[in-house]
Amino acid sequence: MSALRARLGLSARYAKRLLFQPLHSSQYVNGITITLNHDRPLYKSNYSTASDQKPAETSQGPVEKKEFQAETRMLLDIVARSLYSDKEVFIRELISNASDALEKFHYLSVSAAPDSVKLENVDRALEIRLVTDKQNRTLTIQDTGIGMTKEELTENLGTIARSGSKSFIEEIKKQGAEQASSIIGQFGVGFYSAFMVADKLEVYTKSSKTGSPGYKWSSDGSGTYEVQEMEDVPIGTKIVVHLKTDCREFADDDTVKNIIKKYSNFIGSPIFLNNEQVNSIKPLWLMEPKEVSHEDHTEFYRFVSNSYDKPRFTLHYKTDVPLSIRAILYVPEGKPGLFELSRDSDVGVALYSRKILIKSKAENILPKWLRFVKGVVDSEDIPLNLSRELLQNSALIAKLRHVLTNRFLKFMVDMANKDPVGYDAFYKDYSIFLKEGIVTGQSPLEKEEIAKLLRFESSKLEIGVKTSLADYSTRQKEDQRSIYYLAAPSRELAQTSPYYESLKKRNVEVLFCYEMYDELVLLELKEFGGRALISVENDMQKDANESTETIIGSDDLQQNQVNDLITFLKTNLSGKVFDVRTTQKLDSHPCVIVVPEMAAARHFIRTQAQSLSEENRFALLRPQLEINAKHPIIKKLHKLLSSDKELANMVAQQLFSNAMVTAGLVMDPRNLINNINELLIKALEKH
Repeated sequence: MSALRARLGLSARYAKRLLFQPLHSSQYVNGITITLNHDRPLYKSNYSTASDQKPAETSQGPVEKKEFQAETRMLLDIVARSLYSDKEVFIRELISNASDALEKFHYLSVSAAPDSVKLENVDRALEIRLVTDKQNRTLTIQDTGIGMTKEELTENLGTIARSGSKSFIEEIKKQGAEQASSIIGQFGVGFYSAFMVADKLEVYTKSSKTGSPGYKWSSDGSGTYEVQEMEDVPIGTKIVVHLKTDCREFADDDTVKNIIKKYSNFIGSPIFLNNEQVNSIKPLWLMEPKEVSHEDHTEFYRFVSNSYDKPRFTLHYKTDVPLSIRAILYVPEGKPGLFELSRDSDVGVALYSRKILIKSKAENILPKWLRFVKGVVDSEDIPLNLSRELLQNSALIAKLRHVLTNRFLKFMVDMANKDPVGYDAFYKDYSIFLKEGIVTGQSPLEKEEIAKLLRFESSKLEIGVKTSLADYSTRQKEDQRSIYYLAAPSRELAQTSPYYESLKKRNVEVLFCYEMYDELVLLELKEFGGRALISVENDMQKDANESTETIIGSDDLQQNQVNDLITFLKTNLSGKVFDVRTTQKLDSHPCVIVVPEMAAARHFIRTQAQSLSEENRFALLRPQLEINAKHPIIKKLHKLLSSDKELANMVAQQLFSNAMVTAGLVMDPRNLINNINELLIKALEKH
């Protein structure tokens, strides 16, 4: 049945009648003459075609000349000069009005109210037809909708910003009808947008109400308009736009087709341009998710994203609370491009209102860190300004963004559980965006939702296996209320880090962060699930005032020897270290550097330290050197204090440099090579 409807352009109800009721050999239906024979059906439309440019309407009554309201004349000037940023939107506006006329007729034709208006030819095809004429510089837009009476014509086109659609919505909402959701138009100035491009507008209309005559309305937009009764006007409305000389491109087939596809591709009724249907792609977001196939989503994704890959994940979302939202959001299969990583791309989430494009890329609908998401959002609750181009009511837009963002995050958490392999591939390509969301986000709740999607390697898991913060929490001991992490370039360096030694001995699980900004992300996150996120380097600073006597044994340095060594190191490293002390948290390493916020310090070194002198860098970092008094190098260093002071000085400097490199606080380790070579020369003098 759908194939028959497509060929004939008939309503679903009338297509059914054609299938299940016999027809005579020739019958006139729906404005179409159908002749049946044993070979094939023939059909012919009675509506205007590309070859029938001249109106068939003939004048019937006298011409009535009227003036626009004073406010309307001012509005016409505003529309023509500054209301719309692109002239092409006049086609969108006129098609939207035509769609409203079709929806109004459809509602009234199926209304069962006893006092409903009697309508003519209720089984006609509901469609919108556009005809271009380059030679005469005209664009004609015709619909088979409700049409207008003389009073409606004067009220809707002669009065400032009076929208017949808006009043219609208000009326049927009083009756509790749901059909109001199909009506697009709420903006009475939409019709006037045509004066941006037109020297003259002609409107031919005939109401669907039984016995209504046809009328012609015309104006050059200068302040007056004319109304005249006409004969042979088909039911519906036809607008002839006489284009200005510098707007002749809107009489070009390809130009008009591209504009229709851009703004009005998802209008429910068929749109024909010179007898060729233009709007062939269905508005999938208005369909039930189970009715949309994978192939449909692939085709639609390629349309909205202007790309040739496939969607990796697809969220088809519908809700009426707290807002009316119909959305399809796609995660691309391909990797993000270089420009997409650093700045916005030209394609994102398109905003629609009742199937009409409002903005092809709406920046405020999703947060900036979700700029990799493509798709469509349609919400009837979004208030728009008169031109439908700028969003108003930021509180409502913020609520829409909040709802969509939370729903998308919940969806991605579900995908991570259902398809861990696919999610791991996504995380490899797109994790940078998630981390950006945590660093730049303002809401702690949203940050925690994003954090559910983070993945890290763990000291308790095999190499290459990643875990979430939630899974880490489930493996914790009952008395452990913190989540520990360590930043290192690789797993090997993480496992051999002096900062990891203490927690390793205590059998505490540690997350390994290999990416440059992971530790900043966790530092910004602060906690997850009520558990504090603690860097193992900061854990080194706990219980800092340890009793040095507890680390002294028979083979170790005596207390006075340790004090001498600390005094020497403070003197030798003056201007570099803020303090020197002993620690029990080291085993295989001689010393370690501790600063109050290691992650912030490393970020400072990478981004800003180049402009500072070495003295100023150390003054800002205030590093503390913690030594392992049991380590052989530390013991040998104490002996050198009395046997070879010069070598002791060189060893002390090298120990400090090594600790700074291990901490990731040295901009360029190559600068240390000369010191190492000098130390080797000194150490090898006796050989």
